[in-house]
Amino acid sequence: MIDGRARIEARFAKLQAEGRAALVTYVMSGDPDLETSARIMAGLPAAGADIIELGMAFTDPMADGPSIQVAGLRALKAGITLAKTLAMAADFRRQDTETPIVLMGYYNPIHAFGVPEFLAAARAAGIDGLIIVDLPPEEDAELCLPALAAGLSFIRLATPTTDDNRLPAVLANTSGFVYYVSYSGITGAGSADADTVASAVARIRRQTDLPIAVGFGIRTPEQARDMAAVADGAVVGTAFTDAVRNSLDADGKATAATVAAVLDLTQALAAGVAASAREG
Repeated sequence: MIDGRARIEARFAKLQAEGRAALVTYVMSGDPDLETSARIMAGLPAAGADIIELGMAFTDPMADGPSIQVAGLRALKAGITLAKTLAMAADFRRQDTETPIVLMGYYNPIHAFGVPEFLAAARAAGIDGLIIVDLPPEEDAELCLPALAAGLSFIRLATPTTDDNRLPAVLANTSGFVYYVSYSGITGAGSADADTVASAVARIRRQTDLPIAVGFGIRTPEQARDMAAVADGAVVGTAFTDAVRNSLDADGKATAATVAAVLDLTQALAAGVAASAREG
């Protein structure tokens, strides 16, 4: 069984050798149904995704904006569970042994599942890392340290309000990469500014050798290009849940256009990231 940290490190090393940043794509597990989200996930690497963030649906996603909140509710209504999310990841991993999968969400479903049981199941499913947005460094013993011991990366978020006094605590047990949130607030509520982000990334680089990926406020190929020019990765989330929503029928069900809408957007964003490499 491959150590999840090794798979993420290998992907960033490969991209560095190619002279380009990563495109990190978010898919909500089970949105709008399990089969459709599995088809989306399966198609992401060929469409240009370098790392997949797999969303764990939760009833109270405090860091997420309306689009991702509604995506999670659609998934829950369709019957998604954490166990089914892990099973979907395992199915993907049987076909793709190289693309890193990072679970993103909140601690409550993991706590209910049981931390030891969850970590064992995540490793068995081929999960490589975790982004748990509601567990601060002060709670590292709860999940972060056990996850690291189990061979999973624990990816921490740094924000515009993470000053130089706070940053060492944020970075202390972070592995895989650092996720820099480009603006203060919930997902989908603003746009990333390249100059501001470049300054913040430079400040974080002075304290870590980990790759830095930027998320929040990246919706278009042009924005992906601009963020890829100043960071090691561009993370896109809300644009994908919007693409799913806009493809659904009047009853909120998947249509023949749903999978293609997400994969076409992935190709366009990947082209933006590639353009950044050429310009660099």
